[in-house]
Amino acid sequence: MKLDKIDLKILSALQTDGRMTKLRLAEAVNLSPTACWERLSRLEKNGVITGYTARINTDKFMRWTTVLVEITLKSHQQADFQRFEAAILKEPAVVSCDATGGGIDYILKVVASDIDDYQRLIDRLLQLNLGIERYFTYVVTKNVKTADAFHGLAFER
Repeated sequence: MKLDKIDLKILSALQTDGRMTKLRLAEAVNLSPTACWERLSRLEKNGVITGYTARINTDKFMRWTTVLVEITLKSHQQADFQRFEAAILKEPAVVSCDATGGGIDYILKVVASDIDDYQRLIDRLLQLNLGIERYFTYVVTKNVKTADAFHGLAFER
């Protein structure tokens, strides 16, 4: 799907405030409410907008530890990747998993109640014989920046 400048303005405005009214959105992108609604509906229908969520500051009501994990698999056959990814998709503590090119195969972001909880997750993954050759753990000490992938990109080019 090809997006124009107005579509990109709509997406940017919604990422800034997903609860804005359709009228306010139309004003923000300089369109009539009807034209804006049609574009918004098209973006939703074509899967560009997949949903609307709330960002929740869990620090306000619970303590948790974030861990980044580099994973390298022993073998690199398609079945090895599929087996690993299927297991990761079932783990609620793994909030992000990216396959990477280069020296490692995956980078995981894990949220656990504490380091012991994280280690139990790793032990469970190792017991599943997913072909993990090695893993490196990095405990996040401070979040400096979190942004949606779309946000902050230069679309005015």
